[in-house]
Amino acid sequence: MVKIRLARGGAKKKPFYSIVATDSRKRRDSGYIERLGYFNPVARGQEVRLTIEEDRIEYWTSKGAQTSDRVKQLIKEFKDPAIREKRVAEQEAKAEKVATAIATKLAAEAKAKAEEEAKVAAEAKAAAEEEKTAE
Repeated sequence: MVKIRLARGGAKKKPFYSIVATDSRKRRDSGYIERLGYFNPVARGQEVRLTIEEDRIEYWTSKGAQTSDRVKQLIKEFKDPAIREKRVAEQEAKAEKVATAIATKLAAEAKAKAEEEAKVAAEAKAAAEEEKTAE
């Protein structure tokens, strides 16, 4: 039986998946009949996250190929732009939250450093006045 599933590639901790049509008895990353697209879960910036050849997916499913659960989700996401937009909006909100947290932390550190410098300067001024009065 033919299955449409993911075949893992990429480096350690940097996965990259090919969407392939393969014999269900073969191992995950072994040879396949046809490559139908790819999925890059760690895509950043302008990198393409998901590409699928829809006509070839339809061809294989019409011939009786079964799709894995994850591939079904990816096909649904690829066909429906609202799902993609929602996912992108969530990622942007998360990135904005992280940026705000970093900015707050940096501002707090700068304020603490300025207070410490002011304290040291005040102590130096007090020591200088004390020295002056001692003369």
